[in-house]
Amino acid sequence: MKPNRQETANQRTRNENALFQAVVGLPDIQACRDFFKDLCTPAELQALVDRWQVVRLLQQDLPYRRIHDMTGVSVTTIGRVARFLSEGFGGYAGAIERSDQHHPPETNAPLTETSL
Repeated sequence: MKPNRQETANQRTRNENALFQAVVGLPDIQACRDFFKDLCTPAELQALVDRWQVVRLLQQDLPYRRIHDMTGVSVTTIGRVARFLSEGFGGYAGAIERSDQHHPPETNAPLTETSL
């Protein structure tokens, strides 16, 4: 968060909800891709993609060091993702479940231990 932002918790929630509503309203993957490419810097988008990739690799019970070797993501970030996967708000679990229901597994997990 920006230290000088003069925003109440209620305003922050409304602003977050507006962003989330924009994402939920996107009609398809291409619209989502375009939105995130406009919204994020390339590095920010890569960080999001990396974290999702880490989630999928953690589901395979791979060691953190192996995930790091496969993705280049720091072991600290992998640990943070693992913590939120198991103790977070349920967002990863819900997204995994919806993704697995709507898409074949081979399109969901672009990087696996066997794909190297």
